[in-house]
Amino acid sequence: MIARVEPLTTARALRGPFDYLAPEGAEVGSILRVPFGRQELTGVVVGLAETTDVPREKLVAPKRVLDQSVPAELVGLAAWVADEYCSTTARGLALVTPPGGPAAKPVFWAELRRAPTEADRLTDRQRALLDDLARTGARAAGNDLASLRRLERKGLVSITQRARRHSVSHDAVGARTKAPPPLTGEQEAVLTEIEAAIADPAPKPLLLQGVTGSGKTEVYLRAAAAALKTGRTAIILVPEIALTPQIVTRFADRFGDTVAVLHSKLTAAERRDEWHRLRTGEARVCVGPRSAVFAPLEDVGLIVVDEEHDPSYKHEGDPRYDARRVAAKRALDAGALLLCGSATPRPESYRALRRLRLTRRVDGQHPPPVRTIDMRGTDAALHPDTVDALAASKKSIVLLNRRGWSNFLDCRTCGHAWMCPNCDVALVLHRGGGYLACHHCGHRERVPQHCTECGSMSVARHGAGTERLEHDLAQLGLPAFRLDADVRDPGGALRAFEQAERGVLVGTQMVAKGHDFPDVTLAVVVDADATLRFPDFRAEERTFALVAQLAGRAGRGEAGGKVLVQTLAPDAPSIAAAARHDADGFLAGELARREALRYPPFATLIKCVCSAEEPAPAMAAAQALAERLRAEGIPGDVLGPAPLFRLRERDRAQLIVKARDRRPAVRAAGAAVAAVAGDKAHKGVNFSVDVDPQ
Repeated sequence: MIARVEPLTTARALRGPFDYLAPEGAEVGSILRVPFGRQELTGVVVGLAETTDVPREKLVAPKRVLDQSVPAELVGLAAWVADEYCSTTARGLALVTPPGGPAAKPVFWAELRRAPTEADRLTDRQRALLDDLARTGARAAGNDLASLRRLERKGLVSITQRARRHSVSHDAVGARTKAPPPLTGEQEAVLTEIEAAIADPAPKPLLLQGVTGSGKTEVYLRAAAAALKTGRTAIILVPEIALTPQIVTRFADRFGDTVAVLHSKLTAAERRDEWHRLRTGEARVCVGPRSAVFAPLEDVGLIVVDEEHDPSYKHEGDPRYDARRVAAKRALDAGALLLCGSATPRPESYRALRRLRLTRRVDGQHPPPVRTIDMRGTDAALHPDTVDALAASKKSIVLLNRRGWSNFLDCRTCGHAWMCPNCDVALVLHRGGGYLACHHCGHRERVPQHCTECGSMSVARHGAGTERLEHDLAQLGLPAFRLDADVRDPGGALRAFEQAERGVLVGTQMVAKGHDFPDVTLAVVVDADATLRFPDFRAEERTFALVAQLAGRAGRGEAGGKVLVQTLAPDAPSIAAAARHDADGFLAGELARREALRYPPFATLIKCVCSAEEPAPAMAAAQALAERLRAEGIPGDVLGPAPLFRLRERDRAQLIVKARDRRPAVRAAGAAVAAVAGDKAHKGVNFSVDVDPQ
């Protein structure tokens, strides 16, 4: 028997699979260590065959078979991801293999068996361990295993071996450890349809369009229970785990240790443990961000994509997959139900999926009234009416989608502006840390005291970010809690805000992500039209979602609430529709506009970027790529090439393919990139392909 093995290497030029003698027990998904030239690599068996074109005397056997394997269905999914996103099979397989290599070492847990008596002769350390167990009930042994073993011999504790190093935190923001709430009539109706779909051997995907606060999470919980009841498993995708602790806690409360959580905040050992629990079937529900779509569960019956509009479902590294599309593919292959949920769904989902509706909040409250404040002619970051409303509110959320203190600095004497030396972007002032920073490459430098060009002391600061707004709110006597990418502990900031008697949660779009604070009575969007200024066909969609999602954070309690939207473009369709809570009206208009302009979902976009240490090689490679695509008659338009701003010390050029027929266009783009990248004339140029760029 021949094992067809794909070595896990990042080299694009190396294309497998390669044939080896199949070790005993090898199957699709087995992970091997194989000799490869002068090195030894990890590889995955992607197929088995009786024959090979390689002379049998030249075939070699793998060095060893590792003790973990990948489900065969995930091997196929990895190959599909590589093909769909113009990557390599090896990079696709890297998404589905166990994190950090082979299985984790055993973990020992100690539990208290009885309280000590005077007859037990204990050291101070042993008494401290027993006191800790008395408080917690059980704990990982860790470095105290030897001491705990001695207590075990005295009959004071029992020690067991587990596969898990951590437990899901139950002290997350808004934790609700209570019996399931009764369902509303609307929830009952949609759940009936969802349960019927789960029972269907070939269910059609569904879109749960529910206003914020309408109880979508409870529907997900009941749907997961229905899938488990049939003997199948469930995957629950959330946008960002650190910002959605409530949904994780609710699943852990409802399903206990049958829930595994996969996310980047776990240690490498903890990720291996959770992966192992899913692979062995000890855990049957996986909750996590986009990478959880590759959870090694067998017989998946339900995949939920919560807040399906969120752009964080798009992966930035190679392969640049979209977890929503991968979820749809995995659900189709497994005969599972794909359930997408959002109050502000993407136009693509709104058009393609059958919709189930939740039109009312579970608390019976109406959506909060939204007032648009015209900021034209106003220089202050906050309108006087906004300041008055914040002062009168006990709890408020303020969204400003810019980090830092000031957007940029310049010299009033000579006009010099402080720019990143690695990227063609302005440096942002972070006054609290005393530095200027590039939000693209991470470059930092000290805040200048004078102009480095002319020596003038007239250094001006322009614009305001979340750090400046936090300071201004504190100056007004309002307790402020900041939540943005510069905050090291987002969960801690959310907990502090929840536990405070009064205050303002101020931050970037993070503050609009699924938080449930019943005592928030005011939501404010500052500079709501900022996203409209980006040269992006999704600008209207993102602006609508941002305003509508933040509006949903207010008025969830008995006190009700209101929303203030500060903008320089009060008549913009997205802002006007969000103020009316009119998702259907906005999406209908947005779909009509995109159809007229041939944008997704009426076309597929593919972005190809060439980067080099100098502008000329990058542009030459992009030009060669464009010429090859046009010469081969790609089914669509080739736009560009055009220069792209310098990033991380590399000059860039890009081109865009705009095509109605997705598969031929993706295939042609992948082949063209492979051909041009293999040309020695473009040595030193890096190529990246982004299908469905965000």
